[in-house]
Amino acid sequence: MVERGKEVKRRRVFYIPGYDPIPPRRYRELYRKEGAAQAEISGYALSLSLKKGGNFGWSVEGEIDGAKTHSEIDVLVWSDIVQESMEAGIFRTYLILARTAWTYISTGALFRLMKLRRGPVIAALYPIGVLLAQLLIALLILGLITWIGSLFGVAWGGLVLGLIAAYLLLRWFKAKDGEVFAYYLMHDYGFSARWRGADPPPLRARMDEFRAEIAEALTQDWDEVLVVGHSSGAHLGIQILADLIRYGEVSARGPALSFLTLGHVVPMVSYLPEARVLRRDLAYLSARDEMFWLDVTAPGDPCSFALCDPVKVSGVAPEDQKWPLVISAAFTQTLSPEKQAAMKHRFFRRHFQYLCAFDCPETYDYFKITAGGETLSTRFHAQLPSPSRIDTPANRFKDMAT
Repeated sequence: MVERGKEVKRRRVFYIPGYDPIPPRRYRELYRKEGAAQAEISGYALSLSLKKGGNFGWSVEGEIDGAKTHSEIDVLVWSDIVQESMEAGIFRTYLILARTAWTYISTGALFRLMKLRRGPVIAALYPIGVLLAQLLIALLILGLITWIGSLFGVAWGGLVLGLIAAYLLLRWFKAKDGEVFAYYLMHDYGFSARWRGADPPPLRARMDEFRAEIAEALTQDWDEVLVVGHSSGAHLGIQILADLIRYGEVSARGPALSFLTLGHVVPMVSYLPEARVLRRDLAYLSARDEMFWLDVTAPGDPCSFALCDPVKVSGVAPEDQKWPLVISAAFTQTLSPEKQAAMKHRFFRRHFQYLCAFDCPETYDYFKITAGGETLSTRFHAQLPSPSRIDTPANRFKDMAT
């Protein structure tokens, strides 16, 4: 690996969210709240302030383990693209359901993903089951009202009233989706399935913009440029950094380049037939010396492919693979029994735990990584990969873009 300075006083962080329609302000408030909690638990100091100009973000002054640092954190926003993809009405959502299910079943991806982790596959099946159950209830209401109408000799009137009642019921289900997340998850999985793993055109253009911003930061006076990809943001980050290095935009004399992936769902895309660019970039990035790549997941997160090496399980690992270093956030060891119990049925909260405070932090501490005095490489260079990591190359599609 290219030798870098070990001390960090100034850091630039680029956070790439997953498929999330909520404005980026929520990430600042999450960092503020959870950072304060972690600082109190671990005995260090963090202070936040608004960042002026550019992307939405914030500045952090840290005093951790005797090191004083300044970090600027930018959220690379694509929530507008997510919002647009979620504008489908009820009828179109059911078409998306049919298309997504057909894509994963007909390609064999669904059955191969089950060989890795059942949790995220069940999470993918959850919205299909809920939406079909809602449709079934609406059809039963339609049938019941039509039957009652026929008893009174007004079958057509009963049919019309039944259709209206069924539609209103489906609208009510959709209005309550903030509690069950069936529509949200359906659009999430449908987003990648629509292009069968290829990059959606609007997102491809946005990724190019993100790459340009990171490339500019690498020419500036930072000790470390850290890219964080959470959930779906992980495979965006893989492609962005692969292009960044491929185009010669990482200098040996510049800041240390670090890459942190959290709660990744890479196989949900890389196992689809048209994900040739992602598979190429996985193979390419895994063998590069220009950056350090740490991957953090946890078996307690049912929405991620926990401890799955995204390169190996995608079947594209080169012989000289170096990355990622796969470790576990080990929720059962790092969270108190009370917090584990509180989050037992809160699957999304567990999926966001990587960005939050831990009661008994061990190896992984998000706030030390983003505001501490060491680069990612220095902090984890002696860390061994998790002995429970999954390397099974279950992917049927291994062809790559040229």
